[in-house]
Amino acid sequence: MENGAVKPVIVAIDGPSGTGKSSTSKAVAEQLGLSYLDTGAQYRAITWWMVNNGIDLTDPTAIAAVAGKPEIVSGTDPVKPTITVDGVDVSGPIRTEEVTSKVSAVSAVPEVRTRISELQRSLARAAAAGIVVEGRDIGTTVLPDADLKIFLTASPQARAARRSGELKGADVNATREALVKRDAADSTRKTSPLAKAGDAIEVDTTELTLAQVIECVVALVEEKRAGK
Repeated sequence: MENGAVKPVIVAIDGPSGTGKSSTSKAVAEQLGLSYLDTGAQYRAITWWMVNNGIDLTDPTAIAAVAGKPEIVSGTDPVKPTITVDGVDVSGPIRTEEVTSKVSAVSAVPEVRTRISELQRSLARAAAAGIVVEGRDIGTTVLPDADLKIFLTASPQARAARRSGELKGADVNATREALVKRDAADSTRKTSPLAKAGDAIEVDTTELTLAQVIECVVALVEEKRAGK
């Protein structure tokens, strides 16, 4: 089949942090020649902007009032995904503990979710070959018509071990507590909670290596593309 005849495939990959979502999504997109979008980075970016601008993050009204202000631009190349806020590269600053600890509060505000979801939909529409979009509410809220929905899970212990491996020198138990707390916040929020879509395929990554998870997801996407 010629490239022109391949219809773009939209893949939604959801799940809590520490399940290998980002590494898997990037690798799958790269292998299959698709665009890639880390939606969590967009929520981190808007949180970073609010922290930098002294917005009171305990006040949802204050957050809602400025949700439209920062200009967030996501580069969707899986080999080198980029993210800027008002022209500033924030790929490093958005990963700080300060931003991580505040992102749930900011992303729970409906006006923030509406703004970021619109951004995500426009990027998905613009992806010529298709796109792998990873997040927490992609299959349920952002792209409910995605061609393929995957929900990655793993035991809290496995996720904490991976996370603390990423955060050099982090305490596994403290990391696990932080993950469980964040999952609870994201799963119980009123607007677009972290949830598995009814038509999503669940992949438990606890006992799998990253390479095995990637292989599994690539096979699912290829099946979908072949129209099986």
